[in-house]
Amino acid sequence: MPSVQANGITIEYDERGSGDPLLMIMGLGAQLIHWPEGFIDQLAARGFRVIRFDNRDAGLSTEFHWDPPSMTKSLVSSLRKKNPGNGYTLSDMSDDAFGLMDALGIQSAHLVGASMGGMIAQTMAIEHPERVRSLTSIMSHTGDRKNGNISMTVLPAFMRHKPVKETAAETGTDLYAKFVGSSWDRQTHLERSRRAVERSFRPQGGARQIAAIAASPDRTPDLRRLDVPTLVIHGLQDKLVKPSGGYATVKAIPGAQLLVFPDMGHDLPMNRWEEMITAIRQLADRAQDGGSGNDDLAMADGSQQ
Repeated sequence: MPSVQANGITIEYDERGSGDPLLMIMGLGAQLIHWPEGFIDQLAARGFRVIRFDNRDAGLSTEFHWDPPSMTKSLVSSLRKKNPGNGYTLSDMSDDAFGLMDALGIQSAHLVGASMGGMIAQTMAIEHPERVRSLTSIMSHTGDRKNGNISMTVLPAFMRHKPVKETAAETGTDLYAKFVGSSWDRQTHLERSRRAVERSFRPQGGARQIAAIAASPDRTPDLRRLDVPTLVIHGLQDKLVKPSGGYATVKAIPGAQLLVFPDMGHDLPMNRWEEMITAIRQLADRAQDGGSGNDDLAMADGSQQ
């Protein structure tokens, strides 16, 4: 895969398709290969130039080496809106994404961010709205600690998780099973996890990214001033970022569209790809036509009202 130098770091990326640039931003500790290949292929087939990349401290992009605060300290700091003392923030990660766009000669793009990637995408739209054609925030939140918190039923397992490379794919899949939705295939996820561990194993990077989330402010006041066509996607079974995070996001952003699925957890279920991709394509088309968002509200079964 190619890489670029941007914002003072190396960023690994790949792309496929032609047409409207669509930047895919992954979540906590995840690599670009965690975007399902079929999902990316279908987006490309719908007229997008799809660009996915490894965030800093993930995959094959630059790894940092300062010691992160403990998982407990970062999570507690996040809930209490205190800076745990980390070395970068979501704003820095936003600048990485813009740096990648600059290196690829892209002035503006549609953004799709999942989980932490949704937080980065929101930050990009806040800091440089003129460079964001549309925003899709998937299973994410606004940074307001009252909404979108991890469920207490999975928090202990999440905090106990200390991956070792030899068994990381298996133990990671066991953890994933606790917050995924009802429609998932364990073997498919396990195989993807094994490829990811073989490609890059950076558990400390994920801890540094958690610290970055904890160090970043509540985006709600800035989101209320956005004039960017926005789609919010969330699953009602999400236990890692509870659905209140999605509802808070759509409430904060003027004109935002909400698409919720009853069978989706903190994942991208294959049986919902078509609906998600259609909604992303429609949002992009409205943005190009000069629309400022969406008047349609999606029902919990995925159908439009």
